[in-house]
Amino acid sequence: MRFLMIGMGGTIASVRGSEGYESALSAEEILKISGIKTDHEIEFLDLMNIDSTLIQPSDWVKLAEEVYKRAGDFDGILITHGTDTLAYTASMLSFMVRGVNLPIVLTGSMVPLMEKNSDAPFNLLTALKFLESRIPGIFVAFNGKVMLGVRTSKVRTMSLDAFESINYPIIAKLIGDRLSVLYRPKLDPGKTKLDTRHEPKVLVLKLIPGLSGDIILKAIEVGYRGIILEGYGAGGIPYRNSNLLQVISEISSEVPVVMTTQAVYDGVDLMRYKVGRMALRAGIIPAGDMTKEATVTKLMWILGHTRKVEEIRELMRKNMVGELTRVS
Repeated sequence: MRFLMIGMGGTIASVRGSEGYESALSAEEILKISGIKTDHEIEFLDLMNIDSTLIQPSDWVKLAEEVYKRAGDFDGILITHGTDTLAYTASMLSFMVRGVNLPIVLTGSMVPLMEKNSDAPFNLLTALKFLESRIPGIFVAFNGKVMLGVRTSKVRTMSLDAFESINYPIIAKLIGDRLSVLYRPKLDPGKTKLDTRHEPKVLVLKLIPGLSGDIILKAIEVGYRGIILEGYGAGGIPYRNSNLLQVISEISSEVPVVMTTQAVYDGVDLMRYKVGRMALRAGIIPAGDMTKEATVTKLMWILGHTRKVEEIRELMRKNMVGELTRVS
């Protein structure tokens, strides 16, 4: 089999410098130092070599264009990436490159490859084993688990088990050197399409007691095109001693306001409580059970295609690449 390995940087590529760890290793060096032996033909491409905190939407476009251009020449693509924004990249790549007919797997590490007890070799092995499965789609491999990219979130800052599959089954697990496929995603592989249009001017606000709607008005004033609110639990907007609900009611016909949750699992259900139903009447668009990363990248992608709120509402409520099970 023939694989492409794309290096993006991150902890897996980092070495200790005078100001802490910094990305330096090439994709080829990463695989060589990991000690993993493979009979597969692997081509290497260093697209960038940066800490993933520095990733910007323009980098997603660059990656998506490269994946689309090269996908037909390989049986699988492995992307090494820093962990901090890996889930965002996996999600946006899922929207920008659709209908893929080969496995594309992102991975990284919590401990630099050059350090003792690095998790990089295990994560790389997991990714490579999954590429052999030929299951098409965009995935994340980490700590022996393979997860659908658009359903993956980073939930731990130090643990080697940093990522979880949110509201969706784990696709596969590596046990020893044997990969066990647990679930095959119900995706629609076909003719691969590239569509990188997006609008990065999306603001995420965490709902806290005392949050004023004035910040939303200011965000719109300075050019933000979409607002995402991380609500409490199942979701809702405070209306007692707050102008937040009133402001949303006033602007929601012109600017999309999406509600996700600060909780990790289960998503929002705006029909459950009065505060949620009032939010719906104010024009809030529920994110359902999407991850925070998928909610952000999907709204950015949709805003690149339309500014009409009713069209945005319809598309946000539609399962496009496996990111959404339910909306309520």
